[in-house]
Amino acid sequence: MCNVLEVSQSGYYRWKRENRFEKRKGDTFLTIKVEELFEQSRKTYGTRRLRRELKNEGIMIKDKRLSRLMKERGLKVITKRKFKVTTNSGHKKPVAENLLKDGIKSDGPNKVWVGDITYIWTREGWLYLASVLEVWSRKIIGWCLSNRIDKEIVIGAMKMALNARNAAPGLIFHSDRGSQYASNEFRTLLGGHDIIQSMSGKGKCYDNAMKESFFHTLKTELVYQQTYNTRKEAELSIFEYIEVFYNRKRMHSSIGYVSPDFFEVANVK
Repeated sequence: MCNVLEVSQSGYYRWKRENRFEKRKGDTFLTIKVEELFEQSRKTYGTRRLRRELKNEGIMIKDKRLSRLMKERGLKVITKRKFKVTTNSGHKKPVAENLLKDGIKSDGPNKVWVGDITYIWTREGWLYLASVLEVWSRKIIGWCLSNRIDKEIVIGAMKMALNARNAAPGLIFHSDRGSQYASNEFRTLLGGHDIIQSMSGKGKCYDNAMKESFFHTLKTELVYQQTYNTRKEAELSIFEYIEVFYNRKRMHSSIGYVSPDFFEVANVK
């Protein structure tokens, strides 16, 4: 080979050593950067999202090389758990028609919001989280925590959303058939802002899969990784996750691998 290339053997081996050294230096830099981004993602980003984060910073890398670097450093994505949804629909309150039978989607802001409630365990007892998600951008625009699962928790989440957004007439709010959402007070709140209520079909709690997906993500990436001694501790942790990480930093594949905040800024006309 040296004869063909018309180079000396010593020159060839020197080039090979220098090339390996440069590659090792490159691997060292990339490893540090990958570990940094992985930790910032709360150990939730795999090769696909990490590669996009690196690309955003002007660093191009192939999946195979990225996978190798992650494996060498023992960077493993948090394992997902099954998420059980519980809905109390055994009541005789008014139930709204399901207006989203063809799927939950939106082509613009403040057209479709979805809501739901989930449970978080602390050593002081249960803590409940109600939230409102903007379908267009996947942003959590309203949320409320309480040690009671009653109508006040969903009213609190909706009021926060209404304070943050201008609800255009005809906006659809979709939820399950839980008694909290069917209460007179909650329906009056929606009616006062010309919001149209929609509820999942009977026995079809997964009609609201988009909202339940957020809770699954919250529990997988945060709650299941923590042990909360007090409700206050859980409240501060959830506040930081939603307002600092989820809305502002976390990539969402459904909106082009950007954060909800970035998506809204980039797409508001």
